Amino acid sequence: MRRLKVLYLPHPLDDINDAWGDNILSAIGADHDVRVFDRSQAAEPQFQNIEVIVDLGGNIRAEWVDLAACAGVKFIQAQTNGLDHVEVDRITGAGMLLAHCPGDLSSSSLAEGAMMFILMLAHRYGEGRRNFDAGKMGIPMGMEVEGQTLLIVGFGASGQQLARRAKPFGMRIQAIDIRPIEHEILDEIQPDFLGSPEDLDRLIAECDFVSVHLHLTDATRHIINARRIGLMKPTAYVINVARGELVDEAALYQAIQEKRIGGAGFDAFAEEPPDVTLPVYQLPNMCVQPHTAVGTDGTSRKRAVFARENLARYARGEEIAARVG
Repeated sequence: MRRLKVLYLPHPLDDINDAWGDNILSAIGADHDVRVFDRSQAAEPQFQNIEVIVDLGGNIRAEWVDLAACAGVKFIQAQTNGLDHVEVDRITGAGMLLAHCPGDLSSSSLAEGAMMFILMLAHRYGEGRRNFDAGKMGIPMGMEVEGQTLLIVGFGASGQQLARRAKPFGMRIQAIDIRPIEHEILDEIQPDFLGSPEDLDRLIAECDFVSVHLHLTDATRHIINARRIGLMKPTAYVINVARGELVDEAALYQAIQEKRIGGAGFDAFAEEPPDVTLPVYQLPNMCVQPHTAVGTDGTSRKRAVFARENLARYARGEEIAARVG
């Protein structure tokens, strides 16, 4: 296998790069000649004589895409699953190959994050912590999740992993997806119901928890909107560990404050960082994390290995995996 000239584009936030970067550099450094992009230096010379870019988080700027194309870069490996913030059209339009990280690499981490929110909300963790701090013991009373209905919107890799975790807790699993799901997966997980987007209104009115597991597109933006939030039980909860704009946050927050739904667990937000001064974030039935559900050591290692294997495929002249466009 030939050695490639690789430019590693770190994340612009040092803390994120420190957490994820070592795995990538360790994975690809032994097989290829790797240069680390330096944002404090002129960009154009850094792309010269580079064949492949490994981009942590899909943070390559539009002007850098143009510089890369002019310099003869052939392949960009984006170390992210979602593509809503990646310059897809610009990259592919310039004739460069683009690959992302498949959803199965982060599916376990996202499913664990969603399951954590379900349990925290069911057992009223926020209120319990407040009572603990105030010296009040024995309250509040939580809710068993056994027998509760979980609606999974988007039954891909992370949705399926959530079902695998929720089912042993005795939850009823309902799911929707736009595509047929493989029979072997359905035979293994055995959801109580699998439907299409046309079933969403009916199912959302019946569920106790709804968890969204979709890519953000024009079709999925605000799929959980004010009207659908209005269909939900006043005791139901919304979980979002995917993309913030899948949910109409303003409508959801108003419903929580007016006690028209039970609460929410959010790890992804329409604007990041969100306005942490909003009163809804102080409520005990609003559980939040700073977009860290995906950020586990497991996801980092698996994505780094995927980058190494995809660079090896490219170097051997084979078709790259998870190609975009």
